[in-house]
Amino acid sequence: MGLGPRSCWTVLLLLAFVPQGGQCVSVRFPSQQPVYVINGENLILQAQIDWSLGESISKVTWAHEAEGTKNSGKTVVAEFPFKSSGGRVTVEKDGAVMKLSNYQRTDSGAYTITVSNQHGDQASARCSVHEYEAVHHVSVMVNVSHSVLHCREAWGTDPVFSWLHEQAAVTEAVGKVSADGSSLQLSIPLCGHFTCVVSNKLGHSSATYTGVPCERSNGGTAVAIVCLLLVLLLAGGLTFLLWRRCRHYSSRRERLQESYEDTV
Repeated sequence: MGLGPRSCWTVLLLLAFVPQGGQCVSVRFPSQQPVYVINGENLILQAQIDWSLGESISKVTWAHEAEGTKNSGKTVVAEFPFKSSGGRVTVEKDGAVMKLSNYQRTDSGAYTITVSNQHGDQASARCSVHEYEAVHHVSVMVNVSHSVLHCREAWGTDPVFSWLHEQAAVTEAVGKVSADGSSLQLSIPLCGHFTCVVSNKLGHSSATYTGVPCERSNGGTAVAIVCLLLVLLLAGGLTFLLWRRCRHYSSRRERLQESYEDTV
C-alpha cells in the first residue's frame, strides 16, 4: 500500500530533523599553514565551528602538545564554558577563539581544538605554532659557469632577500633577481662586491661576495681626458707667457741699442 501525500510530507520532515552522520558538528582552521609568534607577543588562534540545524555546542576544549617532545601527551589549556589552566589563556566567541598572552618558546607545539554537541558528537582540528626566529648565518655562493649568485639563510622566519652591487641597489642593468629574491642572474661580468641582505620582522643580516676588480667605466676615461686637456692648456699658457716675456726683453735691447747709436 502506497503512502498518501500527507504521509510523504511527514517522512520528509522527520528526515530533515534526523542528524546525518559526519555532518552534525565540524571545526577547522582557516589556514593549514603553521603560525609563527614573536617571543613576548600574544598568540591568537581562531577556528571555524559549524553545526547542523537543531544542534547546539555544549563544550569546546583547547589542548596543547609541546614541540619536540615525543609522547608528551596533551595538556588542556582552556575550555568553554570558561575554564582555563592559567591566567595567560582566555577564550572568546563561544570557544572559537583562544588567546595566549606573553608567548614563550615553551608554548610552541601543536594546539588542538575539540568541539562537542549535546549528543556527544565530537570534531577536532589541529594547528602548529612555532616561535618567530630571527635571520641567521647568511651566505653567498656563486655559479661561475652560469653567472648566478645564490643567497642562503639558515633558519629565519619569512626571510626577505635583496641585493646590492658596490653598495647600490641592483638594477636590471646589473642582473635579474629571481622571484623569491634568493638568486641573482648577472648581466655584467662577475666583478666588484655583491651583497645579499636578508631581513624579517626581527632584523637583518648580510653576506658579501667579492669578485675581480671592475674595469674603469667611460666616466673614468672622460675624467682622464679632461685632466689631460687642462694640463695641455696650462702648459700652453705658460709657453705663451714665456714667449711674451722673451719678446719684451728683445724689444727693450733693440731700443737701448738705437738710443746709444744716436748719441754717438
